[in-house]
This record gives sequence, C-alpha cells and structure tokens, in this order.
Amino acid sequence: MNEKLYKALGASGVSNLVIGTCVLVTGVASGILLIISGARLLKHKSKVLL
Repeated sequence: MNEKLYKALGASGVSNLVIGTCVLVTGVASGILLIISGARLLKHKSKVLL
C-alpha cells in the first residue's frame, strides 16, 4: 500500500514541477515582450501624441 502512495506522490510532485516551470517560462517571456512593446511606444511617443 505504501508503494502505491509513494509512486502517486512522486508523480504528483513531478507534474507540479513541470507545470510550475511552464508557468514561469511563459511569465518571463510575456514580461519581456511587454517591456519591448513599451519601449517601442516610448521611442515613438511623439508620433503617438499627435
């Protein structure tokens, strides 16, 4: 019985690590894209504020 519980907890831990890593990578990538987009807006501020 304990082996089944140990394997289930191990699989749950691995899946949590994988999902957490995916969320972290997605967050970093979207943050970088937002910073680049904001920098482009600041660069062309005079054209935006007609």
